[in-house]
Amino acid sequence: MSSSPRRALRGLLTLCLTAGFALLAAPSPAVAAPGSGPSTVVTMGDSYISGEAGRWQGNSLTTTGSRNGTDRAWNGSTYDPSRVYGTTEAGGCHRSDSAEVNSAGPIATNLINIACSGAVTKNVFRTASGGTAFKGEAPQADQLAAVAATHDVKLIALSIGGNDLGFADIISTCATDYIVWYSYCHDDQQAVVDSKIDGVMADVGKSIDEIRAVMTGAGYTAADYRIVLQSYPSPIPRAAENRYGESGWSRTNTGGCPFWNLDSDWARDSLVPQIASRLKAVATAKGAQFMDLRDMLQGREVCSKSSKQVSSTVPASPTTSEWARWIDQNETQGPLQEDMHPNYYGQLALGRCLALINAQASGNYSCRNTAGSGSSGMYLAAG
Repeated sequence: MSSSPRRALRGLLTLCLTAGFALLAAPSPAVAAPGSGPSTVVTMGDSYISGEAGRWQGNSLTTTGSRNGTDRAWNGSTYDPSRVYGTTEAGGCHRSDSAEVNSAGPIATNLINIACSGAVTKNVFRTASGGTAFKGEAPQADQLAAVAATHDVKLIALSIGGNDLGFADIISTCATDYIVWYSYCHDDQQAVVDSKIDGVMADVGKSIDEIRAVMTGAGYTAADYRIVLQSYPSPIPRAAENRYGESGWSRTNTGGCPFWNLDSDWARDSLVPQIASRLKAVATAKGAQFMDLRDMLQGREVCSKSSKQVSSTVPASPTTSEWARWIDQNETQGPLQEDMHPNYYGQLALGRCLALINAQASGNYSCRNTAGSGSSGMYLAAG
């Protein structure tokens, strides 16, 4: 081989090697590692964290116009729920502008809500682990993966398990037993819950595992972020705290809380605490923080003696109005899916709870309200 071909060959080899090393050294597509990118708080799960019922500032018997100022969807001439739920109104996920993460204040640069009203645990799992899409959206863990890759996720708040236990069916059964059958629901519904709860709690635990798998896959260590699992508040009061008598139609037609005394006490003092205790055990087992919301609505529940309905003479107010949406059985003021959820005022309170626990690097807490105060009166109690 002549010297010229040799030189040409050496030049070609040098060019190829240089290009190869350049390719090896080329940076991969930009991915925000933990500690880089905008700080982010993410909320995941079901309607109690998505912002369902954020449309309502208290409850009013007036069915026209702004409903005495309670309906935030009123635009002066018609009702437009997208004013509150944005683009998620059409699909039904109902992520409201007042949802917990949106009401928490400046706790991070980015506040991202991927929860969806009606979601169950399998809607949280990754697709690869049996997760399923819901209301036209990918499983929430898959959505989280995209967020974790481009943001510095510091805290993930999760509310899940209620729909797996059949909250909506329990409420419907208990209301029907009061309105139609004049019978109690607590005995048979307790049996239903007991038959499901072990499996549901296992799936709640798997939901946390799925979140951790996503975060690990994105390069996070357990010390880089926190998971807060939260429980559920009772939207109805104890029997002794109900401003309407058990007989007659006032609880149905006026108060929007059609439940017998025994069923009300069961829901408030047995069912809600049972679920909270089991969720706390899951959080402990999975290394997550726990936020107990069983007393979050105390005195602010639908039909509570300590709160008032909104009327032409009683304005909507965070200090006097109910913080949960009543049962609108005839859907004269909105869809049934909003019933028995924290309303606008309740969500402002939940946002304050999230901000408070965000400031606590570790530990389990219950979040409670201060009588006569708005969301600023929320406080944490250890335990």
